[in-house]
Amino acid sequence: MNRIDRLTAILIQLQSKRVVTAQEIAERFSVSLRTVYRDIRTLEEGGIPLSGEAGVGYSIMDGYRLPPVMFTIEEATAFLTAEKLISKLTDQSTDESYKSAMYKIKAVLRATEKDHMENMDKHIAVVESPYMPQVKPPANPLQVILKSIAEKNILTIDYFANHSQEQTQRKVEPVGIFYMRTYWHLVAYCHLRKDYRNFRIDRISNMKPTKERFEKEHPELKSFLEKITKEETLYTVVMRIGKDVIRHLGDQKYYNGFISQKEMNDCFEMTFLTHSIEGFARWYMMFGDRAEIIKPPELKKFIRQLSAAISKK
Repeated sequence: MNRIDRLTAILIQLQSKRVVTAQEIAERFSVSLRTVYRDIRTLEEGGIPLSGEAGVGYSIMDGYRLPPVMFTIEEATAFLTAEKLISKLTDQSTDESYKSAMYKIKAVLRATEKDHMENMDKHIAVVESPYMPQVKPPANPLQVILKSIAEKNILTIDYFANHSQEQTQRKVEPVGIFYMRTYWHLVAYCHLRKDYRNFRIDRISNMKPTKERFEKEHPELKSFLEKITKEETLYTVVMRIGKDVIRHLGDQKYYNGFISQKEMNDCFEMTFLTHSIEGFARWYMMFGDRAEIIKPPELKKFIRQLSAAISKK
């Protein structure tokens, strides 16, 4: 990227939030802090009303805005791709809000870019798996949660805990949402358990914001995601499977933690990372007559137990 393009991009970045640090700019454009300081000085000399404070960051005076931005073809296509994903992976309210935003984006595109978007719309699709359950979550949960986070409103939820098969009503203070393994999750402080909990949103049958506000400043979502990742025990599984069988595994291998595979004389050696020995064992039983577990030993033991239980019936 040449300097003129970088200066324009920095100006747009400065308008994207209230305060932007020099480190954020340096990381985005892979330049040194000295280069960032020089670019900021150039913008100031060009008449851009910037204010900055050491250790805090830079901001643009309220009211100053660039004229409508022209998007590149690649940027416009990225917006279109995101629209397809949002329509399938989020709730109705979020989908409608994004579509509304897309109309505004398309309004500032040049004629050739509009033609490109219209043409590319026919070539991008997100298809839901017919083998995955279609869960009906409460109406527009994502927007309700995000609004409650912004306004610091306590939520009441009716939640079904799968591990205990228990239905409970709880008051929670929402912290954030994240998407993992085809499901949306809510991280919140639970008044019932007096601790932070991770709620799968498809298991919430009812959700209502209350007029009660919470004043506590909760940790950032990032800290909870790091904890969730660390607490999840992962097992390395190595198995060998016949070449004539491997094609039948399909996408199921990815759901069971597929990492890599290497070809051997008459088979493939496959490596997985799984969080459930039992779950992997039960999947393995479908083709176990044409495969062999190399490790871990606890998986081999569980498979033998399953086979013994089956032979008794």
